[in-house]
Amino acid sequence: MSTEGLGCAMSSGTSGTYWADKALPSVFKHELLKRYLPQFGGMTGTQSHDKRVVYLDGYAGEGRYENGEPASAEIALRVASNHKAKHGLTLECFFAESQSKSFDRLQEVVQHYRVAGVQAHAHRGEVDGVLDQVLNSAVREPLFLFLDPCGLVLPQNRLVQVLAQQRRQRWPATELLMNFSMMAVWRLGGHVRSPKGNEKSLQRFDDVCGGTWWREYFADASAAIERDGAAEDAIEAVAAEYARRLAQRTGMLVQSVPVSHSPRKRAVYRLVFATRSPYGLWVFGDTVARARDEWWKTLEMREESEDALFSMASVERPDPKEVESRAVRDVAANLERLLLRTQRPIKLVDHTLEIFGTYYGQVTEPVVRKAVRLLHDQGKTSSNGVGVRKIRDITLHLRKHAV
Repeated sequence: MSTEGLGCAMSSGTSGTYWADKALPSVFKHELLKRYLPQFGGMTGTQSHDKRVVYLDGYAGEGRYENGEPASAEIALRVASNHKAKHGLTLECFFAESQSKSFDRLQEVVQHYRVAGVQAHAHRGEVDGVLDQVLNSAVREPLFLFLDPCGLVLPQNRLVQVLAQQRRQRWPATELLMNFSMMAVWRLGGHVRSPKGNEKSLQRFDDVCGGTWWREYFADASAAIERDGAAEDAIEAVAAEYARRLAQRTGMLVQSVPVSHSPRKRAVYRLVFATRSPYGLWVFGDTVARARDEWWKTLEMREESEDALFSMASVERPDPKEVESRAVRDVAANLERLLLRTQRPIKLVDHTLEIFGTYYGQVTEPVVRKAVRLLHDQGKTSSNGVGVRKIRDITLHLRKHAV
């Protein structure tokens, strides 16, 4: 099931209060899914021969919170219903859930949408038991995999088999959004350092990481960890290396986003995104920034409802206007460097990470249009972005006297 609390690093399932309401990490994650999935469906479904896209939620949980808020499964079902009604696109949804109580509730949610004409299937069991069926259903269709376990995700070798062997082409499109548990790394790192460490658990995480390489970060740093708490650095290093290896083994563009309960706390997990499309990379970064904004708003709202002592300990959000102002200048500088280096016209979507730099996932795409206008006003490009509906499709031309 979906991972929110610190205890969710364990494989035994969620607590009795988990489905009462969304924790802050879920606010971010679900806002991201709610915003990105419709765009993936729209971008790829219109290119599909049958106007059909396949979606898998591999750890679907109950599908809906007790207060009526949609969880990941119902978010996808709503997207599917909207695509069908407004665009004539089919988003065929597969859901896997291993716990019987959660599955029964999930089945009720899924059935409600099936009656309304949404193509949806609920599978009781582990995700690997339904993955081949999903792949067969998506042989010629775009596929989006959402893997959000309460604990450890699929072995990396299995992911590589799917992403790099069975679906290695750029078309049909294949994308992945998965939960990499930082709390699991923290816990299992302790097993590496302890003579009483559980070897079975360590081997399970070896499978997740595609090798024993991750253990070295804790074995080598054991003395420093005991001395000054360097375990957090080791955890971040493992997460970064996992993403790098996934990118290398699949040939995909991979980005990793930290998700936490508050700015003061370490990430409980990272959302790892993989795509082969420069468009997917651009849209994902914009969507992350919008989801982050919703996370901040929810945090501020919840702090206001808490007692004064808690509020005094809160972290004030950086001023969005100041952040945007700095981002516009930095993005403009990045654009100028790109133009000077390439000495030819550049299409923005082909240079996403270079353009956004450290602001990738921090600011939304309108910042780039403002940066283009700033560069134009400075006489460094003949392009001003006017008349181009989608910012990512803007093509910049270097003005000759700017060389």
